[in-house]
Amino acid sequence: MTFSGVLDVLAAVLVLGGSMLALTAAIGVVRFPDTLSRMHAATKPQVLGLLLVLAGAAIRLRGNADVGMVILAGLFTVITAPVVANRVGQLAYREQSFRDDLLTRDEMAEYDES
Repeated sequence: MTFSGVLDVLAAVLVLGGSMLALTAAIGVVRFPDTLSRMHAATKPQVLGLLLVLAGAAIRLRGNADVGMVILAGLFTVITAPVVANRVGQLAYREQSFRDDLLTRDEMAEYDES
């Protein structure tokens, strides 16, 4: 197998692995019972899945000018996903749209009293 063939196989594996992670994230968003659990499913595996798909696309596009845009898309996702998850989690906590029995530790309780 040539070097180009190995890179194509690696790109395919990354895209398929990322797609599977995105699928599990989508299933988690549909099946989890409350906002905080859904937020977890929507951020962690979804971001990793997207990064794997983008890495596969970058390998497949090697030498093309579009690789820079793929890298920027990945960086934008890594920068914004934690911020969005934090804001959604704070809003869900403030609105009490979560199940208390699923929390193992409530770190927001001390900040919420003020």
